[in-house]
Amino acid sequence: MLLDVDGVLTVSWTALPGAVEAFAALRASGVPLALVTSTTSRTRAAVGEALRAAGFDVADEEIVTAPVATAAYLAEHHPGARCLLLSSGDVTADLTGVMLVGPDAEQVDVVLVGGAGPELGYPALNRAFGHLLRGARLVAMHRSMFWRTDAGLALDAGAFVAALEAASGTTAEVVGKPAAGLFTAALARLGIEPAEAVMVGDDVDADVLAAQRAGLAGVLVRTGKFLPETLENADGEPDAVLDSVADLPAWLERRR
Repeated sequence: MLLDVDGVLTVSWTALPGAVEAFAALRASGVPLALVTSTTSRTRAAVGEALRAAGFDVADEEIVTAPVATAAYLAEHHPGARCLLLSSGDVTADLTGVMLVGPDAEQVDVVLVGGAGPELGYPALNRAFGHLLRGARLVAMHRSMFWRTDAGLALDAGAFVAALEAASGTTAEVVGKPAAGLFTAALARLGIEPAEAVMVGDDVDADVLAAQRAGLAGVLVRTGKFLPETLENADGEPDAVLDSVADLPAWLERRR
């Protein structure tokens, strides 16, 4: 069982109703678990700390984050690249082996986009645009367009990635959802095949349909960023739609 975090287990790091109990029930059932999150504003250790504070019995090693997957991707596809990081929050501890350069660097090989926030203002985006025009590659930790906070829906980094692509004529290399990198990393950690796994998320495109394309079953929950019109207009159909993660243990039991 692969579980998204934001919008599925928590909103703004507060546990959703029934989520702690559902997670404990899944743990007690013996089903292998991994948390798959596009969060780019916190390190994996900080995500683990926040989840434990919210009541979830989870170890850092069970969490697969976009920055961790991105570090592996860059090591394989752009070894030694000079990377300009555009991201809100400090996730450098998870970017092991990545050569990060400062905002005034003249030589940039990769523009690396993480999480949205004040740091992605006009000066930073314009500098990134210039580097892309000079031949830098564009790598995105994910391309989610928006996410749910305790104040409502908010723009996410995917909107800025799309703007940079359109302006520069560059196509981003996406590591996190909806690309398969996070799913693949989580499955490798659990040592299971895609056909043996279920991905649970609140984003029908980036979580559910993307997981189905990677060979997993996909379950959508009506919490977080879920919008009825997004489901209605989706290009595919989830394997199941649940009101919340609280309904997941009973759904899993019915499948067994």
